[in-house]
Amino acid sequence: MPQEIKIFNLSLPINIGSVNCYLVENEAGKILIDTGGSNKRRELETELESAGCQPGYLNLIVLTHGDFDHTGNAAYLRKKFGTKIAMHSNDSGMAEQGDMFWNRNKPNFLIKMMAPILFRFPKSDWFEADIFIDDGSDLSEYGFGAQVISIPGHSKGSIGILTTDGDLFCGDLLENTAKPALNSIMDDIDTANASVEKLKNYKINTVYPGHGEPFAMDDFMEPHTRNE
Repeated sequence: MPQEIKIFNLSLPINIGSVNCYLVENEAGKILIDTGGSNKRRELETELESAGCQPGYLNLIVLTHGDFDHTGNAAYLRKKFGTKIAMHSNDSGMAEQGDMFWNRNKPNFLIKMMAPILFRFPKSDWFEADIFIDDGSDLSEYGFGAQVISIPGHSKGSIGILTTDGDLFCGDLLENTAKPALNSIMDDIDTANASVEKLKNYKINTVYPGHGEPFAMDDFMEPHTRNE
């Protein structure tokens, strides 16, 4: 069967937006990219079960970065489906210690105070990744024709997953909530811009962001290049 991408759009707490999870399926099985926040666990479970996910049929969970709205259901789903979790080691402490500011620049005080309220991440959901992936990692052994691209900026351990079809799952480097753009929240804007420059070296057709609708890479790159 050809590769199929299912998008699960899950609401964030107190109506502050939504986050995307992506289930990629081919003849070799299924891979889940990001897991949403625990506030929508039941909804995600229902979506996965409707898509045919059963224990033993989810090859891997890949996390684009360590924020709680992307990792909140990872530990639970690992146990439910008997799969493994892969992420970049530079964000590992976020998951292991329940601290989304781990290995990041010093945050705004108000943001640091509000984060535990907005993104509940109880100790029962903390986890250690089974696999650490980095720039150039090949996911073909999990039945997924794709490579990992390190794209820090939103966090130091942010990664993209680029398929052989030219689909890029970019986490929170880029967003499309109003138009294709850099994510509005960045840990290091200079590093983020360097990651965008890096992406110019790859053949990318469609971008699947953590927030907002998928978009053609050219829709972001053309105005971005004009403004340089």
